Amino acid sequence: MGWFSASGYWLGRLVFLRALAVIYVVAFVVAANQFRPLLGDDGILPIRRFVNAVRFRRSPSIFHAHYSDRFFLAVAWCGAALAAALVAGVADVVPLWTSMLLWLAAWALYLSIVNVGQTWYGFGWESLLVETGFLAVFMGNDHVAPPVLVLWLVRWLLFRVEFGAGLIKLRGDRCWRDLTCLYYHHETQPMPGPFSWRFHHLPKALHRVEVAANHVAQLGAPVLLFAPQPVASVAAVVVIVTQSWLVLSGNFSWLNVITITLAISALAHGVLHAVMPLTAPGMHAAPAWFEGVVIAATALIAALSYGPARNLLSRRQRMNASFEPLRLVNTYGAFGSITRVRQEVIVEGTDAASLTPDAVWREYEFKAKPGGLNRRPPQFAPYHLRLDWLMWFAALSPNYASEWFVPLVLRLLRNDRPTLKLLRSNPFPAAPPTFIRARLYEYRFTTPEERRATGAWWHRTLVAPYLDAVSLRSAAI
Repeated sequence: MGWFSASGYWLGRLVFLRALAVIYVVAFVVAANQFRPLLGDDGILPIRRFVNAVRFRRSPSIFHAHYSDRFFLAVAWCGAALAAALVAGVADVVPLWTSMLLWLAAWALYLSIVNVGQTWYGFGWESLLVETGFLAVFMGNDHVAPPVLVLWLVRWLLFRVEFGAGLIKLRGDRCWRDLTCLYYHHETQPMPGPFSWRFHHLPKALHRVEVAANHVAQLGAPVLLFAPQPVASVAAVVVIVTQSWLVLSGNFSWLNVITITLAISALAHGVLHAVMPLTAPGMHAAPAWFEGVVIAATALIAALSYGPARNLLSRRQRMNASFEPLRLVNTYGAFGSITRVRQEVIVEGTDAASLTPDAVWREYEFKAKPGGLNRRPPQFAPYHLRLDWLMWFAALSPNYASEWFVPLVLRLLRNDRPTLKLLRSNPFPAAPPTFIRARLYEYRFTTPEERRATGAWWHRTLVAPYLDAVSLRSAAI
């Protein structure tokens, strides 16, 4: 089929596109389930206020043309339905141009959500999903072989994800260089998972091996993605194994899953066919118009790659940044610094008529962030709990929560139903609390001995008040 096509990668494309569609489903469902208290008209950071203040060209989104909560919900569920159709393989049974339009629609809908999501969507995996989704538009379907140029663009994206993360670690915290970061990371990461306690208690020698292996996976393997097969497949397997380890050790939304998805596209046909012995579809030579569109898209990505490539070489490397409003080529990275001590903001309420030493305070429990000491950290990823994640940042510094924490508290004082749906439990189901306060605690995993004796996963110590007690009356003043 000539230089343009790589028919040997049809199975890798199949898995890549179906897995990406699954991630899209999760992302749209998350948006539908959580937008109202976070971004709705009565939400903490309303979209309507945002689009009135920010021009379309700075943050392109269909919500600049029209916004209502009902319209947002329709967009999110339409996106989920479209993604589900892509999972089912609809794009492979329609003409090539229709397939491209389906993928383009999914990309445009999710970009529209991300670009008005503000702080709640300020995570690297949002831009990563948008950038990957744009490349999927040009992957073709069962009617044509995968374009070589797009396969290289996917590897270039995977390279930036992994190599960028590796560089920012070496340039950042000293513990990455002396191999001690994992003495702390499993305990202090934003959202521990069910196995994080066990990972934390692995021998320190093994933690050092983990860090060294991470450097190999993020600084060595990505370079080999551009080597001939089977070397590129070996590099892809290293990425997949490393990311799977991260899936087991914590909750990082769909970051690890989408990175694995990118790596799968680099596997040679024989590797995938041994696991999935499927018969190749009847592919034809790509039409001239498709070749032209792919070449144009490649040229665009190449031109936009200048900023991210320069950022990789910079001593002041930026982490998880977009260089243009369509987020077509971004820069990535994670954990340039490691928190040594875990702190948690615990929100408490009381129904006492006045603040006295006898007032009984009851805690609000979040769905995944640490709170109750006897509760094992749950598994939520790839589902993304936006409020729980930002509560971790709030504990690092009140400055990270200056926009949204007090509005959150005010909604809890009203027993706002959409807001309460973001939480695991409401300690005041009958009537709203009269006062709410927040306190900062230091959390650490219990030792194996403490765990056997008490059954607790966590131990905590009060550090300081985080928010003095407030009521609806005092907030109004």
